[in-house]
Amino acid sequence: MTELAASSPRADSHPLAEYGWNDRVEADFAPYALKGLLPGRVVRVDRGRCEVVTLAADGSSVLALDADPAPVASRDPMWAVCAGDWVALDPDADPAAVRVLLPRRTAFVRSTSSKRSEGQVLATNIDYAVIAISLAVELELERVERFLALAWECGAQPMVVMTKSDLIHEPETLRYLSEDIRDAAPDVPVLAVSSQTGAGLDELAAQLSDGTSVLLGQSGAGKSTLANALVGQDLQEVKAARDSDGKGRHTTTRRDLLVLPGGGTLIDTPGLRGVGLWDAAHGLSLLFSDVEDLAESCRFHDCSHTAEPRCAVLAAVAEGELSPRRLESYRKLTKENEWIAERIDVRQREEVRRNWKRGTKRGTARD
Repeated sequence: MTELAASSPRADSHPLAEYGWNDRVEADFAPYALKGLLPGRVVRVDRGRCEVVTLAADGSSVLALDADPAPVASRDPMWAVCAGDWVALDPDADPAAVRVLLPRRTAFVRSTSSKRSEGQVLATNIDYAVIAISLAVELELERVERFLALAWECGAQPMVVMTKSDLIHEPETLRYLSEDIRDAAPDVPVLAVSSQTGAGLDELAAQLSDGTSVLLGQSGAGKSTLANALVGQDLQEVKAARDSDGKGRHTTTRRDLLVLPGGGTLIDTPGLRGVGLWDAAHGLSLLFSDVEDLAESCRFHDCSHTAEPRCAVLAAVAEGELSPRRLESYRKLTKENEWIAERIDVRQREEVRRNWKRGTKRGTARD
């Protein structure tokens, strides 16, 4: 148990304000305050335990303690306690126990590599999804688009941060890379930063100062180094990327919620090798709004944009208004999402059927 001094920017604010406490969280927690439970936010989950920041005994400061999430454990990994969750905590249990998982405002979810078509929640109650792209390796626009679709789907504002910008010595090259990303990410802020020189860090910190952000990207993208630079302390372990391919070594193995000195909180996450879509139809629609706007002028409402006559999308590609790469990415990601959504529907129907059977057996036993 570690007691932390409250450092809220306003003297009359709630002690958990710097961790994101607001009127909405207060309203969600109100019924549990009457039961003697304490509010808390999960800042780390590791090996069946979670670290939660909650109110100290004096009520004017906060402390961090290890808590047992078993009382709210679910067989569905989508409802596993996660960094960013707000909870109602029983401090009298030994160890302290998470009694209630408060409603999630947003949740960044990707599909797992499991054959069961399960979703994995990486962070909850987030306002910004910061997608870190290393300039030390070749730019993969489709990977960027995957992150963006999931960010839009969960309701967070995405932004792309090009890390290690000090490795690009020609301003013209950096401008071209920025333009390539902006073409793949309409209406999304794109910022070049360097944790070594400090370039762009003040601007990024200012954008993240009014909410909770999650830091996403591949291993070697410089996420933990960037997190340390934003926090102003070496809290996250870092290792150099491999010289052969610029890839990282999964230094960060857990998700940590960190308080930023200028305001806001940041959830650092492990590097992701795969970014599977998870029921992201709305996110894809926002990401590829340019393609879908063109599709409204197609001759057929169910046009596949492959060989149909009077296809406005293919016409835009022929005239140079839409890149062939972007159209191919749209086709691929849309098809993948339709496939995973169908598997989700099948799994959900099977779960309903299993629950009904269990209920029937219990009813028979009561008879």
